[in-house]
Amino acid sequence: MSFLSQGFSPELVKALTEIGYEKLTPIQQQAMPQARRGADILALAQTGTGKTAAFALPIIQKLLDKPATKSRFNVRALILAPTRELAEQISVNINDYAKYTNINCTAVFGGKKMSSQERCLEKGVDILVATPGRLIEHIEQKNVSLANLEFLVFDEADRMLDMGFIGAIRVILEDIRTKPQTMLFSATSSAQMNALAADILRKPQRITVTPENSTAATVSHVVYPVDQDRKREMLSELIGKKNWPQVLVFVNYKETANQLVKELKLDGIKAVLCHGDKAQSARRRALEEFKEGKARVMIATEVAARGLDIQNLPYVVNYDMPFLAEDYVHRIGRTGRAGQKGNAISFVSREEELTLVQIERLINQRIHRVQLEGYEPKSREALVVRMNTKAAYRDRAGRQNNPTQDQSAAERRARLRNAISSKATKITRLKK
Repeated sequence: MSFLSQGFSPELVKALTEIGYEKLTPIQQQAMPQARRGADILALAQTGTGKTAAFALPIIQKLLDKPATKSRFNVRALILAPTRELAEQISVNINDYAKYTNINCTAVFGGKKMSSQERCLEKGVDILVATPGRLIEHIEQKNVSLANLEFLVFDEADRMLDMGFIGAIRVILEDIRTKPQTMLFSATSSAQMNALAADILRKPQRITVTPENSTAATVSHVVYPVDQDRKREMLSELIGKKNWPQVLVFVNYKETANQLVKELKLDGIKAVLCHGDKAQSARRRALEEFKEGKARVMIATEVAARGLDIQNLPYVVNYDMPFLAEDYVHRIGRTGRAGQKGNAISFVSREEELTLVQIERLINQRIHRVQLEGYEPKSREALVVRMNTKAAYRDRAGRQNNPTQDQSAAERRARLRNAISSKATKITRLKK
């Protein structure tokens, strides 16, 4: 099925043709007709499946079908996203789609001056893309009116809930006086997300293009067992010997990211950083260097990497295993997009084996193990001794229940301590 069959305006079709859009993806085939007829939607779809176009194109067309004079601070369509990178990317995409129309789209998120965003909002916007926190700031300053809102979209809703935005979402919903058509898109399913959907959606059309909490079929998953203190060495060896051309590496801490960039440089591998301490402009430059091949590796933390749009990325490496199993699905969603082949590589130390078991249960798949010669991990008994002497390794279970991002060393030391011997026993029991 092609975009030409959807009855979009000539202006939209011209823009889509220039972008190179031809055939609809599965999520677009299922969501677009429902969105066009005004239904609320609850959709489960992985990153890279074309979901931005699935909700944005019907909204643009419906705004064109029902033109309205722009009024001061008024917003007709609101799209909420968990991070500034994702908000900015959605805004760029929508402006590309609408370039031959009079529909305008702007994005508001942290890291930018409120005053410059206020000037854009003052004229009124058709489509506003926003992160929850910055939107509330503008609402409090009366820079935004949601009184006439017609469309409301939650993109990566599961991620917003994981990041603790449920309170902010409730505040925003209280400011909406209309009953807008509402669409909720998520990569994973959870009880909290289903509760939110039940609150805000009216008789929604449920769309699932892949099984719940699954990963793209085009992604190859591999685990390399390795001791924590040998991961950097292994990463350099794999990138060098296997000649990996472009690698997105996930770590859990900013300190790890900073150190890893320095150590890779000593091995002749250029890497760039993407984490919360970096200014938006610096993160954008790093992304461009990575996309253009000037840097072979990008080291990123969880939150900072959300919304990164990297076409045909061949490798994603979990240098540190995520604290939540669901985050594995989000991380590797950066590769194997739009039907392309991808590789998800995970470095798993003894202390991360429980997380691996949880991930395999979530995605209903046992991940292939590959033991790289010379990097065999030490025994489990050695693990217990090491974890008893290294506080940084004792907090994983606590972080899985209460995840935060980009923590400092002092904050890490202050988190809950877990009984090492009982944890090692649990790992052994789950693996049997």
